[in-house]
Amino acid sequence: MRSSRLLRRVLLRARRDTGFVAAGIPLHLALASQWVWGVTIVVKANAWAVVPIPFALFLVGVPALTVVQRHRYRALLGVDVPRPAPTPERWWPRRARRWLSSAQTWRQVGYHLLLGPLLAAVELLVLAAWAAAVAGVTVFAYGSALPVDQAMLCTVGGVVLLCSAPWLAGATARTEARLAPALLGPSRNERLQQRVEHLAESRTDLIEAVDSERRRIERDLHDGTQQRLVSLAVNLGLARATLTDLPDDARTAIDEAHREAKAAIAELNDLVRGLHPAVLEDRGLDAALSGLAARVPLPVGLRVDIAERAAPVVESVAYFVVSEALTNVTKHARATRAEVRVERIGKVLRVNVTDDGSGGADASAGSGLNGLAKRVGSVDGTFRVSSPAGGPTTLTAELPCEL
Repeated sequence: MRSSRLLRRVLLRARRDTGFVAAGIPLHLALASQWVWGVTIVVKANAWAVVPIPFALFLVGVPALTVVQRHRYRALLGVDVPRPAPTPERWWPRRARRWLSSAQTWRQVGYHLLLGPLLAAVELLVLAAWAAAVAGVTVFAYGSALPVDQAMLCTVGGVVLLCSAPWLAGATARTEARLAPALLGPSRNERLQQRVEHLAESRTDLIEAVDSERRRIERDLHDGTQQRLVSLAVNLGLARATLTDLPDDARTAIDEAHREAKAAIAELNDLVRGLHPAVLEDRGLDAALSGLAARVPLPVGLRVDIAERAAPVVESVAYFVVSEALTNVTKHARATRAEVRVERIGKVLRVNVTDDGSGGADASAGSGLNGLAKRVGSVDGTFRVSSPAGGPTTLTAELPCEL
């Protein structure tokens, strides 16, 4: 039972490989024979000036034949030959020039023009081996005129070829499956570049999804939890003002609950603003930073020079950098003044936060500055800190305006 399953698997694989080999012969000879035929006509007619015409016709057929070969590998062997990245140009002369100057194009030309005939010869040998094997094992059915010893010799040779033909077909198919991705598909560097581009797009989508989720949480907190706390504080205030005949212990409890509710509202406001302030989405970075600077308990000089808004994710990172930097200035720098400057230079949004504090900040020491550097790096930005002992401290973040 087990041997029969193994034999059946071998026969199925041999049929698949042989079908793949047979299907490759006309494809491998198509463009090469067209090129040889065209050049032969040119040479016989002694019309050397039109030699480029057969080659131009050959180049026109290369993309179509590459697509057919790619389908052959996928349908018969299950091998997926990667497709090249599409050219961004829409004007066809530029697309043609880019296609002709691509190394991938000339790898395909080499596959169809030079390697194709060699592969076709090998594939013909494989089919000839199958034909000779069948002829050898069936020699007694049609070769009655042959001497017995010759017929036996043909039969033995046929059996040997019959056992060898599946291996030859499989070896040919495996060899072609290794060559095709390297010649018909993008090179290793091109595949790596496509992979990097795909990862960059995935990372951008992830960042946007996280930012969208952060905005949703902000809206839910603002419209739900915050409103409930405000309602609670109002009701406690009304109870404190109207219920004057309560015992002192009860009034003390109501006063304490009222203060705690107002403190919770203030903390929730700070949390919401830290997540994603609504003014940032509605009115942009200038208005959001103005509100942020107004809440800092020390003088903050603010200058925002942005002619065109950046991507929402980039604006959110810039706001977070300024917010965290001013928080650090307030808590740790012992500064008397801070300066914030945000400007757009080409496709880069530059954020500078400077204070006149004691200095000594180190982003590599595992402080909150390290988190800022990671946040900036998540959008391919750069983050630098200059903080000599005695000050001043300058934080610089440069962010790409578009992701």
